[in-house]
Amino acid sequence: MSYSKIIIHFVFVTHLRGRTIYIEHEKELYAYLLGIVKKLGARLIRIGGMPDHVHMITELPTKLSVAEFARIVKQSSSVWLKGNVNFPEWDGWADGYSAFSCSANELSRVVEYVRGQKEHHKKVSLRDEYINFLNSMGIEYDEKYLPLH
Repeated sequence: MSYSKIIIHFVFVTHLRGRTIYIEHEKELYAYLLGIVKKLGARLIRIGGMPDHVHMITELPTKLSVAEFARIVKQSSSVWLKGNVNFPEWDGWADGYSAFSCSANELSRVVEYVRGQKEHHKKVSLRDEYINFLNSMGIEYDEKYLPLH
């Protein structure tokens, strides 16, 4: 018997950091994303975000790679968003994604962080948030790929 607990904190940013996820309709998007996650055999632990990005904490099954999960979620949701009248300015997701491993020990802290996105971003820009994440994970990055604001 094999045992695993693969918890990944994903961040998907909108194309050109456009504020195209309207707060009054974000729950509709989150419900759609939940459906994709379930279809993939994964478990959504927490979702939240802002008009220009979405955080998803998920538990992935062993048969599904991080890259495959991100590709399917972004592709499926983008097609759905393009056809949804509640997201008229939708222009797609930015190339790439962020995926950070999350231990079971730190899960409650990360869940609270995602839950508090609206308050958090009153004080911290998306760019500063990304830099903090990348630095805390020891990830080298190129400034030209960071969010502008």
